Amino acid sequence: MAKSIMIQGAGSNVGKSMVVAGICRAAVRRGLNVRPFKPQNMSNNAAVTSDGGEIGRAQALQAMACRVPAVTDMNPVLLKPETDIGAQVVVQGQRLTTVKARDYAKLKPTLMTSVLESFARLGQGVDLIVVEGAGSPAETNLRAGDIANMGFAEAANVPVVLLGDIDRGGVIAQVVGTHVILPDVDRDMIKGFAINKFRGDVSLFDDGLFEIIKRTGWANLGVIPWFNDAAKLPAEDAADITSTAKKSGFKIVVPQLSRIANFDDLDPLGLDPNVSIHMIPAGQPLPLDADLILIPGSKSTTGDLAFFRAQGWDIDLAAHVRRGGHVLGVCGGYQMLGREIHDPDGIEGPAGSHSGLGLLDVVTVMHPEKRLAEVSGTYLATGDQVRGYEIHIGNTTGPDCVQAWLEIDGCHEGAASPDGRILGCYIHGLFSADAFRTAYLTSLGAASATFNYDAQIDQVLDALADHIEAHMDLDLLLSLAK
Repeated sequence: MAKSIMIQGAGSNVGKSMVVAGICRAAVRRGLNVRPFKPQNMSNNAAVTSDGGEIGRAQALQAMACRVPAVTDMNPVLLKPETDIGAQVVVQGQRLTTVKARDYAKLKPTLMTSVLESFARLGQGVDLIVVEGAGSPAETNLRAGDIANMGFAEAANVPVVLLGDIDRGGVIAQVVGTHVILPDVDRDMIKGFAINKFRGDVSLFDDGLFEIIKRTGWANLGVIPWFNDAAKLPAEDAADITSTAKKSGFKIVVPQLSRIANFDDLDPLGLDPNVSIHMIPAGQPLPLDADLILIPGSKSTTGDLAFFRAQGWDIDLAAHVRRGGHVLGVCGGYQMLGREIHDPDGIEGPAGSHSGLGLLDVVTVMHPEKRLAEVSGTYLATGDQVRGYEIHIGNTTGPDCVQAWLEIDGCHEGAASPDGRILGCYIHGLFSADAFRTAYLTSLGAASATFNYDAQIDQVLDALADHIEAHMDLDLLLSLAK
């Protein structure tokens, strides 16, 4: 069985995913066979795995850091919020059920068996598993039946390193407060701590480190400065999506849907120096000078369609089209662009039908079966190769599907308006295909730069590993693993 070490946070969004990715790549470069693992994740930004399931996007990036394909055992429980009080529960890559938050507390303890099964399978034939917690173990109100933090660490006997975030302030209280509030059995699982996102002269925090060590007795594994290239890596949470607005260049406007999902489509576009991404939050109009409006995926298409209209974005979009602008809808965004969305089984809410935005002559019918697949094919306009993944419910048909603009696994895919200015498709990740990205943007008048997206991400992961090696005691970390 592999050795393992778990990185837990002294709070949410302290940088656990990034640090785990850096540790994974650094350990791989030392010659170890490494795998990432997160018992429970909550994210609508999912990745399709090589074994036909779905996991959190962060674990897929960590798998890339390990230079191995992503598999469902890396994230056995994935929660995908559909409403403010409910989420879809994905277990070992497949949808199990949809529950309200208060009911998940009853379901959660039953999932530990699946979590431990995945952890055991993942550890076969490897040297090290780097585990990522979720939220904070200091949320002691969630400790009963916990599978994400100390509940898992105790069940699997995995030592823990606590990660604090100095950028938000109060990091001494974060770490020491966690020590104080944890019960003895959980406190004893923590073997050390590290401080993340430091800016400035690290030596100025020497007294702070001394105070934490004095009050906790935990080993100091290092102070990790802010990693400037973090924004180049795929974001896990919608809250982490940032505009890449530049003074000039091709302007892509993206309405930030309330249940935005699988927004990794934006990552390669954001790295193009000649492309400017503008994320538009609720309450703000879509800019008049957009070159392309890209409607992204959604975990709740009909809910986000109502949200879209509530912002007045339907009016802005229609004006953009009248001015001769281009529109691209991906997955849920594609469904919204059609004439109608039928949900006879009430999958996304009360059963019924909804009027779409009417910019594509297509109709979508929701059905319970989810399509999960890695795909490849051709951009029909140029013959350039494309690749990506499908992760959706619903089937879309109609006259505009005759103007399919992609061929995927031998079948036509997508739809286009008669003038070709409005496109939709189900394929996520298309823009990671370099030749397609350049060809598509060029067809819209953009001076797109040609670059190797996958190679850039790999270079950033190497730089992240260098960063971890320089500022974290990796030798001590690996010695703590068991």
